[in-house]
Amino acid sequence: MSTQTVLSAAQRLSLLYDGEYTEIASEVKSGNYLSGVITAFGYVNDTPVYAFSQDSSVKNGALTKEQAAKIVKIYDMAAKTGVPVVGIYDSYGADINDPVGGLESYGEWLNKANSLSGVVPQLSLVAGTCAMTAAMIAVSSDIVVMTKDAELFITPNSEDKELSVTSAKNGTAAIICDNDEDGISKIKELISRLPQNNLSEVPMFEFSSPETFDLSNADSAAKSIFDEGSVLELYSDFGRSSYTALATLSGASVGVVATNKSDKKLNADDASKIARFVRTCDAYSIPVITLLDTKGFCICENAQKSGAVRQQAKVASAYAEATTVKISLILGKAYGSAFIALAGKNANADLVYALDTAVISSTDPLTAVEFLYHDKLKGAKNVEKEREALAKEFEKTEASAKNAAEKMCVDSVISKENIRASLISAVEIMAGKRVSALPKKHSNCPF
Repeated sequence: MSTQTVLSAAQRLSLLYDGEYTEIASEVKSGNYLSGVITAFGYVNDTPVYAFSQDSSVKNGALTKEQAAKIVKIYDMAAKTGVPVVGIYDSYGADINDPVGGLESYGEWLNKANSLSGVVPQLSLVAGTCAMTAAMIAVSSDIVVMTKDAELFITPNSEDKELSVTSAKNGTAAIICDNDEDGISKIKELISRLPQNNLSEVPMFEFSSPETFDLSNADSAAKSIFDEGSVLELYSDFGRSSYTALATLSGASVGVVATNKSDKKLNADDASKIARFVRTCDAYSIPVITLLDTKGFCICENAQKSGAVRQQAKVASAYAEATTVKISLILGKAYGSAFIALAGKNANADLVYALDTAVISSTDPLTAVEFLYHDKLKGAKNVEKEREALAKEFEKTEASAKNAAEKMCVDSVISKENIRASLISAVEIMAGKRVSALPKKHSNCPF
């Protein structure tokens, strides 16, 4: 464990809020002790925010009925006022002196968090230990931030010494920070990027155009297209063939989905990561801009055995159900079901652009020529060389962006120089988008 200074519950809140904050029910006790949590309201970057900060100095932050009641109260207040909730977790679990009461307390808290999901942004900062049911609650929020020495687990595992690293690699934590100060700074930045609630407009910022232009990978492409210094990547250690980030475009908050390398196919983790991010953006009507350059989803034997198709169906469902503004841009390759799910008719994209060098095909061109030009290949002296030549020809004709535009698979073919201007115009013209979905309780996507 690190020797870095750990802040108190009050110090964490002082860093979170712009200035003074107002405590709620500050005198509440559990027996002879204070409740083990500070609940408060105030402003974070000029946005009203409710927050709780567990106090591990009081009985290790043990959850009691009184602590839970204080936390539940701010969820009730957030529901009434449409104000975000920030939870700072630092507790070893329920009070062992009242095990049954702990079940009731955790149950009510979890219910409130889930009921408020998608109504106001909920952000979790795991700054100490976050165990068992509390871990479920923290992960039920929209975005989880952890400090590198924090612990998030359902069951303790003595062999796992780096729980924050594990949480990043399995997609539980979106951001890992060095210490409390860095973690709170990220929470404040996220609060600024998100609307106050699901009925609020997306935040607007002053901006400057990007200074560099490099489309070689997803991170470079995002930083080349979106406003200078605005790209905040989430889940960087999970689903490494995909990329998700919050950014701004012409000053407006947007969500960015990208595929990382055209030679890397999307696996189950990538699909899960993208689906979760799209649903988060859609909950708060944040426009989603998808940058596509991939050969498609992984269809190897191991992927089939692990049920990857279920995750692939989930990402297709997330795009199809999302009613926020959706713009897709084909930067390179877009093959098969990946195009269909992320940019095609299934995605209900409002506008689909493609670079003039893009390759859009129902299957890999090398595979396509095996079927289309079987006779030519059969008589070739050098089959491999001939296959590659035919595949390149296929890319320039049948799989070209121009051909896709002629068949209405894409709306417009653009040059690299026009990417940013085209996306800005698209988002601006779609700003008033209104969609009425079919009446239903919810979709039944394959979680």
